[in-house]
Amino acid sequence: MKAMREEIINIQNQAINQILEATSLAQLDEIRVTYLGRSGKLTALTKSMKDLAPEQKKEIGILINQSITTINQQLAEQKNIFTDSAHEWFDPTVPGIKPSLGHTHLVTQAINEISGIFEKIGFTRVRYPEVEWDWYAFESLNMPKEHPARDAWETFFVDHPIDPKMGKMVLTPHTSSGQVREMQRVKTPPIRMINIAKCYRRQADISHVPMFHQFEGLVIDRGIAITHLKGTLDFFAKTFFGEGRKIRLRPYHFQFTEPSFEVDISCGLCEGRGCSLCKAGWLELGGAGMVHPNVLTAGGIDPQKYTGFAFGWGVERTYMMKSGLKIDDIRLLYSANLKFLSQF
Repeated sequence: MKAMREEIINIQNQAINQILEATSLAQLDEIRVTYLGRSGKLTALTKSMKDLAPEQKKEIGILINQSITTINQQLAEQKNIFTDSAHEWFDPTVPGIKPSLGHTHLVTQAINEISGIFEKIGFTRVRYPEVEWDWYAFESLNMPKEHPARDAWETFFVDHPIDPKMGKMVLTPHTSSGQVREMQRVKTPPIRMINIAKCYRRQADISHVPMFHQFEGLVIDRGIAITHLKGTLDFFAKTFFGEGRKIRLRPYHFQFTEPSFEVDISCGLCEGRGCSLCKAGWLELGGAGMVHPNVLTAGGIDPQKYTGFAFGWGVERTYMMKSGLKIDDIRLLYSANLKFLSQF
């Protein structure tokens, strides 16, 4: 019995000495296995207790448990020392590794830039519904019932009960639907708005997508003429595209403007020489013209007192034509290709 007590104390002392002399966490783990493992020295003594009397088992059991506790505490303290010393080199003033951050989508960047340009010349940014009534999208804009834009091949119609006055519900095909809404809101000119919103049309190719963004300009006041329209478009073109790009107006027909124009800009991809995107060196930006008297009347504005101009361009198409970008497929703007998107 006495010999067993002395052996337990000796084993404990040996373990503590080895722990204090250890130089690594690996050595500490080896010591733990040597003394406390399944075949360890203290574990072997525990197995030999079966030959002792009941009172002796109790005394030796308490002594073994105390030794195990002491060894475990010493192992933990020594591990903490090794762990702390491993971080002594750390300098808290060293800058950390910054996580990568995203940025606004290039279409959002374009919208912000376009808004800023028009705000400089007095336009107010507004926004109107993406789910619209036929009356605002077509009827109030002087479009006849048989107009091609009002069929299911061009427009997305919403499964909703038809309103007796407003007609069918649609996904707005153009921001022009905001013209009459703005007239009704302001009631008495002057009006100088820029409406930027999502639009929906059943088109999909390298220069069209089913959902796109459009910005609509509307100016109404006394004495507004085509020269004001041309000056506004020239200012935007020079500011947004740069001095090296050219804009041209082509006579055209739109139901809601008279006279009407198509606005083109020289292609930034081929610099006007002709390519797969533009075909002949020019790209269509969108429509423009003087607001039709019938549209003014629908908005509650007297066409005998006031005149105005309007224009509507696609944000994505406009951004693609920016000098230096050389984006030849509009669908890239909505891809999940991070290599492409991270460039902007």
